[in-house]
Amino acid sequence: MNSPALRIGAFLFALFHIYYNVIGTISELWLSAIHFGGFVAICAFMDNEREEIRGHRLRYWFNVLLAFLGMAVALYLILFETALYDREAEYIFSDYLVSLIAVGLAIEFTRRTTGWFMPVLILISLAYILFLGRFISGVFSFPGLSLETVLYRSYFSSEGMFGLTANISATFVFMFIIFGSFLLHSGAGDFIVNLARCLAGRFTGGAGLVAVVGSGLMGSVSGSAVANTVSTGVITIPMMRKSGFNGKFSAGVVAASSTGGALMPPVMGAGAFVLASYTQISYLTIIAVSVLPAILYFLTVSYFVRIEAKRLGLHPETTGESEKIGSVLTQGWHFIIPIAVLVGLLVMGRTPTTAAAWATLAVIAASWISKNPMSWSDIFNAVLEGVRTMISTALLLVAVGLIINVVTTTGVGNAFSLMIVEWAQGSLLITLVLVALASLVLGMGLPVTASYIVLATLSAPLIFDLISHSQLLAALQTTDLPSNVQATLGLFGGDPAVALQEMPLEMKRLIRREMLDPTLLQGMLLSAHLIIFWLSQDSNVTPPVCLASFAAAGIAGTRPMATGLTSWKVAKGLYLVPLLFAYSPLISGSWPERLEVFGWSCLGLYALAGVLHWYLEIRLNLLTAALLLLSAALLMWAPFGIIYHLIGAGLLLAVILWQRRIKVDSDNPSG
Repeated sequence: MNSPALRIGAFLFALFHIYYNVIGTISELWLSAIHFGGFVAICAFMDNEREEIRGHRLRYWFNVLLAFLGMAVALYLILFETALYDREAEYIFSDYLVSLIAVGLAIEFTRRTTGWFMPVLILISLAYILFLGRFISGVFSFPGLSLETVLYRSYFSSEGMFGLTANISATFVFMFIIFGSFLLHSGAGDFIVNLARCLAGRFTGGAGLVAVVGSGLMGSVSGSAVANTVSTGVITIPMMRKSGFNGKFSAGVVAASSTGGALMPPVMGAGAFVLASYTQISYLTIIAVSVLPAILYFLTVSYFVRIEAKRLGLHPETTGESEKIGSVLTQGWHFIIPIAVLVGLLVMGRTPTTAAAWATLAVIAASWISKNPMSWSDIFNAVLEGVRTMISTALLLVAVGLIINVVTTTGVGNAFSLMIVEWAQGSLLITLVLVALASLVLGMGLPVTASYIVLATLSAPLIFDLISHSQLLAALQTTDLPSNVQATLGLFGGDPAVALQEMPLEMKRLIRREMLDPTLLQGMLLSAHLIIFWLSQDSNVTPPVCLASFAAAGIAGTRPMATGLTSWKVAKGLYLVPLLFAYSPLISGSWPERLEVFGWSCLGLYALAGVLHWYLEIRLNLLTAALLLLSAALLMWAPFGIIYHLIGAGLLLAVILWQRRIKVDSDNPSG
């Protein structure tokens, strides 16, 4: 943003959002429309600042026209929404025209910010609901709706582009993006890297562990994998290479660690707010249960770093000296204040938007008691940087509402679930594999948040049904069943196992709500959505489209695809930890149960990391790999009791001691 007029306009636009998120009141539909129109205008005017556009008058004035059209579609909704209802939703020419322009703008500006995949998906979705569905046979057949109905639901209705996801963008996501921008502009990035050096710099593979800890801490406030990679990678990738790691592995570790930033509370990226709105589970609950899984993910990345350091023969002293932790905390202790304010207000029951607003003010206040207080210029630039960061996310979340409208209206989600049920034959593991493959395909063209939204809409209810199946079956095998439940089971022969297989899905869900504890149901619902949320993150590190890996490769000077494959291997926690959500009480259980699963899983994941890297203390062979796999299964499979967990831990320890003995003997043959 170079133009003074554009900078001032963007600043005032941000203040508008802050005012209505904290103090003012406005219709959610109107706020979403203004949010969309404003970002269309900002994106168009920023496009005009490019050198090649300035010399092309036609494209320049076309962008100006698009900017005014973006503001016009928002204004039309505000001025004529009531008139439409007075006409009993009967469309006139201007309604058709403005609705088509709004949909066209959503498609065009999503193309500009995220590429062609999303616009093509939107066009296919609209074609399907209008006419294409009638040419498809089977469960995906749909007779089609009129153009008027589709445009009304897309533009005027809260089920379309100005619906749930747009409102989340205009409220939660915007406020937390501004908060993260203020933190970074106040100097928190340097503090986080220095703190990471203190915490991890003296361990084996210390430079790599600094990258892991630094990216995790940075990602917990930024929520963006690519921004996280760029901001920390310029420091940590050269540091890792200097300590002895090769460039490809260094870049892969930073990309994988940065991807985990969106899994680490308290911010967790835009997807966490969508998750909270979809499940109607409080944001505080989501960030509370996400702490242990996030730690497990970063431990998995750390294990790869440690094992690679062992393979290369690196020692703690090769990582260099780091500052004393007391000195770092003395210089940057004030950065803890905003995080404490944010978490404290959430615990007190304040809304996330209010908590983010006060935490942003706390960033400014905390900087004024430090050696580097934020000036008015710093505050202005922090707001502008937040707006710039928000552009692609805002336009994407508005546009994805068009797809959600098609999915919910046509019943494609239920059809998709039935298809997976048929393929998986009731197997939760096969279902998770199929959803992971779908996530992989979607991730090639969709950003993380859009991938989560599409997958959650399609498959979250199915995963929830399968996770809750065993609990429901156990509850139905009790003797004191309510009479209405007994009568329902009687319709299917009385055997609960057979009845659950044969009864319609809606009937099964009614029985589940009656038989299972609401808290347990909430935990299992959250488990289903977190599985999809985690799987959706793989688009950052999975070739052929892995933006975080490409950003890291650019810093390291390595081949992008090779770096992507390395980061995909290092980020295997994205697939391993969600298995714990499905098969253990890590999310749905009590805190003692969660801590027990967490403790054993820390050991099990180390064994799996050794197998995936084919190295622990020395190179593995088939026997040690088999023992490590058995150890991991015994440690991480929740139904096994303490005896089996101890056997698994013993196997892991035995392999480590055995390999150390072999290594000592090979290093000292004369001994």
